[in-house]
Amino acid sequence: MRSVDELLHSVLAGNGNHRAEGDGLDTPVTVAFSTRQGAHHPGRQTGYRNEVVCVRVGSAVGACSVEPGELREEEVFAALGRPVRALLEHPSRAVRVATLDAYLMDRRPFGSDPDAVARTLPAGDSLAKSTARARAVVDLLPADLGGPVAVIGVVNSLLHALRDRGLTYLPCDLKGGVTEWDEPVLTAAPLDTAGALLVSGMTLGNGTFEGLLDHARDAGVPLVVFAQTGSAVAREFLGSGVTALSAEPYPFFWLDGGPTTLHHYPSKGSS
Repeated sequence: MRSVDELLHSVLAGNGNHRAEGDGLDTPVTVAFSTRQGAHHPGRQTGYRNEVVCVRVGSAVGACSVEPGELREEEVFAALGRPVRALLEHPSRAVRVATLDAYLMDRRPFGSDPDAVARTLPAGDSLAKSTARARAVVDLLPADLGGPVAVIGVVNSLLHALRDRGLTYLPCDLKGGVTEWDEPVLTAAPLDTAGALLVSGMTLGNGTFEGLLDHARDAGVPLVVFAQTGSAVAREFLGSGVTALSAEPYPFFWLDGGPTTLHHYPSKGSS
């Protein structure tokens, strides 16, 4: 699989094995909503905002990150009652990705996937859970890297975890800005100098995922995805450019102060 569009076409054509009987493409979306979230953890210099569009297919809630205000509320609610196959051809990439995410997750739930390793984040405040998640994600990186880690989609907790491991990094985000240590955040990732890519699931929604995937394949560098949104979509690229995945389906750690679960797909040979 080389792109999200190729995956969409494959699903619509009834190709692939998603481990369930029938294609399920006529299953209706029963719930659609958006979540707008802002966070500013204690002791941190800056905060951030997220907006996520979600749809429910069967037992699964799929999600796709969007820019604030990108998708009107009416467009989200218009998904209600429509079959999966129709929404996989929706003009909005966010709706297509969220629907595909829900469909794939419903067909192959993380909790019953024998390839997944469950990692529990303990209960705690927002900073404690963010820190625990970051450490778990960074554990998916290989021990030996040939250069700095290009972090695509800056999360300061991840940078803290990388620094704790003694790893250098290249902070990259389309929004730019600076890190907690006043390091410039690069709007164009210098991939040729990176020894590994640590990539947010948000890239599935903004259309930058394929370029990163192509680079990882061509350069032979590890690509680790940390995905809240689009986690089941990212799973389809394991072994096809993606080397490891931390999947965190809705509700995400920032919505729940209790224990929550990450589903890890480590690279071959890692623990």
